[in-house]
Amino acid sequence: MIGFRFSEFVPTPTFQSPFERLLELFLELLVYTSGEVDEALNWMRELDKEHGLTDDNYTIDDFEEDLKKKGYLEGLPGSGGRMTGKTERIIRQRSLEQIFGKLKKAGKGDHKTPYSGLGDEPSADRRKFQFGDRADRIDLTESLRNAQVNHGINNFSLTEDDLEIVEQEYKALTSTVLMIDISHSMILYGEDRITPAKKVAMALAELITTRYPKDTLDIVVFGDDAWQVSIKDLPYLRVGPFHTNTVAGLELSLDLLRRRKNANKQIFMITDGKPSCIKENGEYYMNSFGLDPKIVNRTLNLASRCRKLRIPVTTFMIARDPYLQKFVEDFTEANHGRAFYTSLKGLGNYIFEDYESNRRRNVN
Repeated sequence: MIGFRFSEFVPTPTFQSPFERLLELFLELLVYTSGEVDEALNWMRELDKEHGLTDDNYTIDDFEEDLKKKGYLEGLPGSGGRMTGKTERIIRQRSLEQIFGKLKKAGKGDHKTPYSGLGDEPSADRRKFQFGDRADRIDLTESLRNAQVNHGINNFSLTEDDLEIVEQEYKALTSTVLMIDISHSMILYGEDRITPAKKVAMALAELITTRYPKDTLDIVVFGDDAWQVSIKDLPYLRVGPFHTNTVAGLELSLDLLRRRKNANKQIFMITDGKPSCIKENGEYYMNSFGLDPKIVNRTLNLASRCRKLRIPVTTFMIARDPYLQKFVEDFTEANHGRAFYTSLKGLGNYIFEDYESNRRRNVN
């Protein structure tokens, strides 16, 4: 008897060369060492001594030489050198896979909204034909069915009143500023919070440039002051001996969004603490103890200003202290934004879901 024979699928183990296996670890260490190549290689040598990562056939020295030959590192002989653009790009891609899962690249990355209009994807909605509608939007099947119902099969005719139009989903461009807290508290209490924040930033940057290429992403870091960094700078970010000047971060974010012509604008803020610093007349005013009313009020005023400009601020709070949560609640209420109290592990998922949902409603 002719037929098909089915057998249980047994996955074939993926072979990795010694270089590929060590590369995975090396790229991860580069994020933790903020792009310090020599430090990452030293860590690998220590791990090799302790866990036997290599053997006599392929050593860490061989691996370092291959990194330069294959274009992952550049620099003078005898030193680890520095990362190339190729390595920076691979680290961003790995962050995307680690945090957001394996996403397929889309040719046009646009965000769905509840509004109908000119777009790329048909919706489930139908309406009557109106003068000026494009012919390629006509639902031929529904239109022919209407003609049969309205005029009968024997006396078939297709009139303007029978035509139905397929609604298209309006596509909205989104401009996002990602604010990253680099104050000293991001590495206090034995917890590394800056590395997950960097990974999320790199993943979001890779997501937007591949899946939503029409969108824009600006990245702002804030400590005593605030400044903009580029996507290529993300692996190198370090926490400084800084306080938390949330006001400076918000002011710079608003200035960047002001230059964007999109109707949809939003701010994502990753922080683990309260605002503890502002600048007055060129001088720093700092208070690390409790919630200082002067600093808090300036911050809440900016939250209200963002609300009036229709720019929601989504705060991702990676600390659980009740009095810090109370500040975030007040900030969110003043802005009419959103807040997530999340662990470091769940940070990426929250940001991805919030970005994908595109909850903005002020579409032109």
